[in-house]
Amino acid sequence: MRTANICLEEIFNEIPPAKREETRLSFAISNRIDALMKEKGLNRKQLAEAVGKRPNEVTRWLSGEHNFTLATLAMLSTFFGQPIVTVG
Repeated sequence: MRTANICLEEIFNEIPPAKREETRLSFAISNRIDALMKEKGLNRKQLAEAVGKRPNEVTRWLSGEHNFTLATLAMLSTFFGQPIVTVG
């Protein structure tokens, strides 16, 4: 089993740091959207209808692999009345 852990660690270390950070941020954004949806009691279909999108687009947002535009993040921040991301 130790060999498998070493192999996974080696694979992880081969991922460029910028790509790791991109993935971390993407999942953080999708988790934030999911949390805000829960706070408002919205499911995917309800959010999609409220912001004029299709449910499959909301599904992509929540996948953790969507490449968000600033326009989409601004729209979602406005809709929820809270920031999706903060820049410090």
